[in-house]
Amino acid sequence: MSDKITVMWGSGSPPCWRVLIALEEKNVRDYNSVQLSFEKMDHKSQQVLDINPRGQLPAFKIGNLAVNESYGACLFLEKKFQSQGNRLIPDCINEEGHMNQRMFEGQTLTQKMADVIYYNWKVPEGERHDSAVKRNRETLAAELKLWEGYLQKGPGPFLAGKHFTLADVTVYPAIAYLFRFGLCEERYPKLAAYYNSLKDRPSIKKTWPPTWLENPQGSDLLKDL
Repeated sequence: MSDKITVMWGSGSPPCWRVLIALEEKNVRDYNSVQLSFEKMDHKSQQVLDINPRGQLPAFKIGNLAVNESYGACLFLEKKFQSQGNRLIPDCINEEGHMNQRMFEGQTLTQKMADVIYYNWKVPEGERHDSAVKRNRETLAAELKLWEGYLQKGPGPFLAGKHFTLADVTVYPAIAYLFRFGLCEERYPKLAAYYNSLKDRPSIKKTWPPTWLENPQGSDLLKDL
């Protein structure tokens, strides 16, 4: 099959951003990049459904193979292009295990973040409860303190140690999203230092969400978390 890659993505979406970072890290340049709009419901269009029947982004296809789950796409890219670009999985099996732990813990962080940020979007107005909002925010705060502790303990400066790995590819977009929504840098100094230290990494800088560049002012939803 042809190795031609197509990636359909939406600006600011952590799952989409993961795949774009992975492509840059692996020095994959010749691919079809299709930016779509969530606001216009482009992710429910037939061109997306033909690749991702869930109508979600990213929609990732190489030849006839669709790998739409962002973690799966990142792992695929590392294996497919392991001889080029930056190596994203450590040689040491113990370091790889540590990377996997942080990488998949990132899914919990992303879910707890979404529970807070998207509560009003997911729950009809008549079914919303202040107690649920409070519980979700407390749960996210506890999760953030856990990650703050991970970075405090090291061995750093990256999420799984001294090297940039798939843990960073997959989790950094969620951490950036948190600060986009007003997370206090003074309250979470280790997370803030990690977030700011990677802003100029070429793969991240090149794929920085274009809507964020157009509108640098984010939300203050998480400022008091």
